[in-house]
Amino acid sequence: MRVLLTGHRGYIGTVLTPMLLAAGHEVVGFDSDLYRRCSFGEGISEIPWIEKDIRDAEASDVEGFDAILHLAGLSNDPLGDLNPDLTYDINFKASLRLAELAKQGGVERFIFSSSCSNYGAAGDTPVNETSEFNPVTPYGSSKAMTEVEVAKLADDAFSPTFLRSATAYGVSPRLRFDLVLNNLVAWAYTTGKVHIKSDGTPWRPIVHIEDISRAFLAVLHAPREAVHNEAFNVGRTSENYRIREIAEIVKDTVPGCEIEFAEDAGPDKRCYRVDCDKIARVLPEFQPQWTTKKGAEQLYNTYKKIGLSLDEFEGERYKRIAHIKYLIGDGLLDTNLRWQQVTLTSAGTGL
Repeated sequence: MRVLLTGHRGYIGTVLTPMLLAAGHEVVGFDSDLYRRCSFGEGISEIPWIEKDIRDAEASDVEGFDAILHLAGLSNDPLGDLNPDLTYDINFKASLRLAELAKQGGVERFIFSSSCSNYGAAGDTPVNETSEFNPVTPYGSSKAMTEVEVAKLADDAFSPTFLRSATAYGVSPRLRFDLVLNNLVAWAYTTGKVHIKSDGTPWRPIVHIEDISRAFLAVLHAPREAVHNEAFNVGRTSENYRIREIAEIVKDTVPGCEIEFAEDAGPDKRCYRVDCDKIARVLPEFQPQWTTKKGAEQLYNTYKKIGLSLDEFEGERYKRIAHIKYLIGDGLLDTNLRWQQVTLTSAGTGL
């Protein structure tokens, strides 16, 4: 297929792109490249791409594609909290408009990167795709709102699918340290402490970014009737853990470290256990390859290989909210997260 991949230069997109190419698809990217200064090693696939903010998408940008895989957006709760109105503009309004443009332009498939954050404060009882949304952050609300409104566009010619991914982890050319497993392994490696900022009781489903990418491929390759206007929780049901259990896995992986709770550690209202049986049942191509233990080992070995330092880990380069604040403070972005004082180029080398 000819595929438009938004957010192709982000944390997941840089992993998904080569997997799409390996599967034989023609891929065009779409990205404003907010994190061009955040590359971790090598490995970003060079493909044709549209260097543009998702808010500025036009009908001509989506012409001639069989499918749009929509990853672009503000990517986590802290970044969403920075400016809730802006989060809704980018994650909800721009996503809905992109779907409308896709439908008008004859793009048959629209696969939206949603989130298990939709479930928010769900408690200890496992939730599935029929469970009510209960988001507790602007990020989670923006994802839930997009699902609701894009679903209304579905018809015989336009087929959306919603992939509600568990909390991501894993090594990427655009690595992030603001994700629970990536973060805890980095704390353990650089300080000898598995530093937990909550009381450790909240539930989280977690999933490797390669397995998230496999879910996108499985939907793309599935019969239309199997995925039309359907939502799928992305992960394994067995990969739900309390935060303290993730910390124990990290402790068992990184030699000589100990678990440490922050002095102000308290409960986290974000708590959800997720049933992922539907995707396994409906999409047999989706065969996740990773477990939390295997992912912790990948992260530890990578940090050890590069000699990760505490300053690098705690700096603004690999934490999305910190990097955005740095770019704004340096006058490179305005407060609406649009580039300033920079000439953007098709090669993405404007800085």
